[in-house]
Amino acid sequence: MDNAQGRPQEASTPFTNVPIEITVSVGRARPLVRELLQLNEGSVLTLDKQLDDPVELFVGDKLIGIGVLEVMEGDGAGQLAVRLTEVVDLQTPA
Repeated sequence: MDNAQGRPQEASTPFTNVPIEITVSVGRARPLVRELLQLNEGSVLTLDKQLDDPVELFVGDKLIGIGVLEVMEGDGAGQLAVRLTEVVDLQTPA
């Protein structure tokens, strides 16, 4: 049977219940070492991205998707979330 996205549902195996960690990269900073040594509580580190720029989703060092940041409403009000805009084809070797 297909799910709402039109993909076949995978058979349940012990591996389908293993949690994974997804890292969301919102940007990078490249301070000089002297600037890094001067950081303290309240310092601001400027990133190379704008607030509305896409973010990248990684499992380990493997890019798995692109998305945009959103703030949840309703029960999760105020919680940060990512809406996927592109899913990388994981079947194709990199």
